[in-house]
Amino acid sequence: MYIPRRISAAVMEAAKYYPVIILTGPRQTGKTTLAKNLFESFSFTNLEEADTRAFAKEDINAFLDNLGDNAIIDEVQNLPEILSSIQARVDKDKSLRYILTGSNNFSLMHNASQSLAGRAALFEVLPFAFDELSPEVNNIETSELLWRGLYPGVIADRIPPYIFYRNYYSTYIERDVRGFAQIQNIDSFQKFMKLTAARTATEYNKAAVSVEVGVSAPTINSWLSVLKASYIVYTLPPYFANISKRLTKTPKLYFYDTGLLCYLLGIEEYPQLTNHPLKGAVFENMAVNELLKNRFNQAKDPNIFFYRENSGREVDIIQTLPDGLHLYEVKAGKTFQPDFLKNIKYLQSVLPDVKESTVIYDGESKGSSLLNIRQI
Repeated sequence: MYIPRRISAAVMEAAKYYPVIILTGPRQTGKTTLAKNLFESFSFTNLEEADTRAFAKEDINAFLDNLGDNAIIDEVQNLPEILSSIQARVDKDKSLRYILTGSNNFSLMHNASQSLAGRAALFEVLPFAFDELSPEVNNIETSELLWRGLYPGVIADRIPPYIFYRNYYSTYIERDVRGFAQIQNIDSFQKFMKLTAARTATEYNKAAVSVEVGVSAPTINSWLSVLKASYIVYTLPPYFANISKRLTKTPKLYFYDTGLLCYLLGIEEYPQLTNHPLKGAVFENMAVNELLKNRFNQAKDPNIFFYRENSGREVDIIQTLPDGLHLYEVKAGKTFQPDFLKNIKYLQSVLPDVKESTVIYDGESKGSSLLNIRQI
């Protein structure tokens, strides 16, 4: 079942001007499906397949000739040398169109920035956003939605979440991340993954994780970098203002999908999440993800931060927009409490350019328990 993606309009607009479109993002988020649906007449090849890759390596120009003027090349990071040949071709003939997909951001972008600078438009395809699935998601209880996550395999293919994420972890994360980082000790890496999941929506203290895992701090830093390059996690920077002396400098960590996060937390069925001590963190993770997806689906850079003073006073999300700052406080409770406004009201008094403030909580809204938004 194909579910239209909001990012489609931005991709098609860019294809008018750029000979190369790069679709990157986590594995299994529908990059190939999106490319095939938007560019139905294009030829297709997958460089994940060993035979195809061997043929392409033997003679790249013959391989590209065989694909024709308009082609989709899947998992292009498996043959980085092909990018130079694509560059030479589009420089000679600007009518050519290549759609490239790749799941390893570090490998792909390192080579693309060298070969395709000024010739390619980059898009990051993440798991589904709520507004791509409405109204279906409005009828799902919040704990179940957090546990299910929003990967196409779970949503469109109806694969049971625990089965999907267990195989996703063993097939892609352990293979790709361990291979890329040359990790030898699987037990230490698995412990690192679970400890990282337990720290979602918090400031990520690498030194503390290093001690608990039993490896060096540089090793933790390396592993975390690979997780970020593989679109497993991302970090949210703190917001700095004129009062920066009072502010923390450590970023907060989030997972790109709450379904994978729940799997790593050992949550096998969604009722376990209802009273889980980390439900609030998982709920916050979901809210931050939706703001991030909204930006990426418009082909815009991230513009979200968090605010935290050394004293502990914080606001979960600050979004910088042309009209000023937008503040968000995220609470997993189902009943709105005046206390939810305390930190937002404080920050409104500290920062002069606050345009809008919002509390996101798990209250009832028109019969739904999904992310009711109360504006102040």
